Amino acid sequence: MNIYIKVKPKSHKEKIEKIDEFHFIVCTQKIPEKGKANDDVVRLLAKYFNISPSRVILTSGLTSRNKTATIIQKT
Repeated sequence: MNIYIKVKPKSHKEKIEKIDEFHFIVCTQKIPEKGKANDDVVRLLAKYFNISPSRVILTSGLTSRNKTATIIQKT
């Protein structure tokens, strides 16, 4: 399943806001430097979907606030 994410780095609070089935806003406290925010986005999405972080793959937008991720569901 592909989802579309808008990332808000350096937020005061970590949270995920669901806009619709495929669109999310992810707020992370990490700074967008050397992939720290991306790693935290993967961790937060894995926690939200209750899956392992290895099942969340950022497929585009690694240097952008708008990202696309693939969620590999449990079978």
